[in-house]
Amino acid sequence: MERKAVKQILADVKAGKISIEMAIEKISTSYESLGFARVDVGRKARTGVMEVLLCEGKTYEQIASIAKTIYKRNKRLLATRADEKAYKLVKKAIPRATYNETARTIVVAPHRKQSKRKIAVVSAGTSDIPVAEEAAVTAEFLGNRVERLFDVGVAGIHRLFGHVEVLQQANVIVVVAGMEGALASVVGGLVGGPIIAVPTSVGYGASFNGLASLLTMLNSCAPGVTVVNIDNGFGAGVVAGLINSKGS
Repeated sequence: MERKAVKQILADVKAGKISIEMAIEKISTSYESLGFARVDVGRKARTGVMEVLLCEGKTYEQIASIAKTIYKRNKRLLATRADEKAYKLVKKAIPRATYNETARTIVVAPHRKQSKRKIAVVSAGTSDIPVAEEAAVTAEFLGNRVERLFDVGVAGIHRLFGHVEVLQQANVIVVVAGMEGALASVVGGLVGGPIIAVPTSVGYGASFNGLASLLTMLNSCAPGVTVVNIDNGFGAGVVAGLINSKGS
């Protein structure tokens, strides 16, 4: 929404033409048009989570333009599925931007108070870490304390048992696993609380690029396990953050 339009809305409130609630509605449903994109600058007001930039499928020029628009409105930025070239372009426009090569994320996030409650992000194997790290970075961006527990899959389940206390202390657990995806059910059988399972596309032919893991997780008999899409670390991080923010 243009500055002029916002000023008009505020003037209408002052004149008694519209209510404060109506003004909030008008501002929160606004967007900024860039021609090729309509940046949802009102999303934070509506949902509590600001718009995040998915770099995949966009040109580098589009990425830089959208990133600058989001940052201008929020003074913060999270971009996912970004490569090194996208990062360099964004950093030229926003010098405070940082890049997580493993998670493929670009972040501009001033220090903010972290939640008292903790999220645990668990990966079955080392190959699952990129998706797990995307979930962790996303949750941290939303103001959550995150503890990472990587490479503790069922092929060497004793590696997990030494960290059960970490899982028990977490308010929410994100479990990331490819291959057969059994780790989510194992964790669900060890601890209570919400578990967000993330299937990954890691695995040999019959894993069908994550479909086998997805079906295993969907068919989990462990209560409290819910599932996001294949390789969707970002989605898991958002859901974990929203759950963790309740009552903290």
